[in-house]
Amino acid sequence: MENTTAFNSDSHTAYNAADDYEGYKVTYTEAKPVANESLLEKIKAVLPQIAANAEAAEQLRRVPDENIKLLKDMGLHRAFQPKVYGGLEISLPEFADCIVTIAGACAGTAWAFSLLCTHSHQIAMFPKQLQDEIWLANPDATASSSIAPFGKVEEVEGGVQLSGDYGWSSGCDHAEYAIVGFNRFDAEGKKIYSFGVIPRADYEIVDNWFAGAIKSSGSKQLKIRDLFIPEYRIQKAKDMMEGKSAGFGLYPDSKIFYSPYRPYFASGFSAVSLGVAERMLEAFKLKQKTRIRAYTGANLGASTPALMRLAESTHQVAAARAFLEKTWEDHRIHGEQKRYPTQETLAFWRTNQAYAVKMCIEAVDRLFAAAGATSWLDGQEMQRLFRDSHMTGAHAYTDYDVCAQILGRELMGLDPDPTMV
Repeated sequence: MENTTAFNSDSHTAYNAADDYEGYKVTYTEAKPVANESLLEKIKAVLPQIAANAEAAEQLRRVPDENIKLLKDMGLHRAFQPKVYGGLEISLPEFADCIVTIAGACAGTAWAFSLLCTHSHQIAMFPKQLQDEIWLANPDATASSSIAPFGKVEEVEGGVQLSGDYGWSSGCDHAEYAIVGFNRFDAEGKKIYSFGVIPRADYEIVDNWFAGAIKSSGSKQLKIRDLFIPEYRIQKAKDMMEGKSAGFGLYPDSKIFYSPYRPYFASGFSAVSLGVAERMLEAFKLKQKTRIRAYTGANLGASTPALMRLAESTHQVAAARAFLEKTWEDHRIHGEQKRYPTQETLAFWRTNQAYAVKMCIEAVDRLFAAAGATSWLDGQEMQRLFRDSHMTGAHAYTDYDVCAQILGRELMGLDPDPTMV
């Protein structure tokens, strides 16, 4: 990543991170399709505004309306919406590049908005009746989610009755629907993990998002009480991972829907982590250029320890990007070839992203440890990047302790552990 703006600061002066985004640009090692370049150019054009909102967004504890409008105006929310409803159906590598870019300016915005986008991919695997209900009425409609099975379910004629308090619904303030998880039971009492799609009028948003990182994601709680969900709004999670859901095959010419929902749903987490780490490299360099040790007046910009830390973290972040790009490209190729991923492939896709997140966090930690005391002050960009980086590794899908066990079992030919989702 490159920043062409001049920077002037020292160890005693706070700087405005938004100023660094004037002239901000992202470079890539290979050419991207024209459509992707156009979308990326639109995103880069609004980065100064998103970065300028970052501190206020933390105080707001949700994505600012301005950020949502900027990204919706360019059509990013339609990334994984079927073309029949006006969607873009862009590839996963194209989408991930967009989220990485946004995350450097505001991780919470990138986190929440990526989920609003990827949930459209999941909705496209539901029955056509539900898709028509959502997108014929409002082609711009999006969904947040809370998919851990927190709710209490009662089987009733034509569907289920659901009650529960569903937490961690990122971006819910800006969504017209929510996807919630719950367990049904078959005749033998076996759990059937399922998803239901519910309209905004059917749940209450509880403003309880007081977090230490990615504060602007607005990952609040959804309160649901005695809600009837009809069968056409419900799908089994297992079916959505095995190409057996009601919506599978509805779009035979599409290159993105011949896939399970989960790799798309989870793609934004590692993209945000990478974007934060890449921005941390730039923030560290900008600070070190004119950093002066307070007690001795020594110029720290060319100190050997700082140079070594910067070099190693740069290599580590570059390795994380290359690893993720290869993984995202594998998603694209599978879709283009109409090749459904094997269990082994899914295990690698899931765990590759978690390992890349682990690398990004290590790279950020190495730099922040040497960034000086002023970097810990409220309002300083580097402490926000440090906090946000660690949060990207706290999600269930990016927990590397879990992912290492998942991949280890797959490599040894053992059956998957059902306690590890």
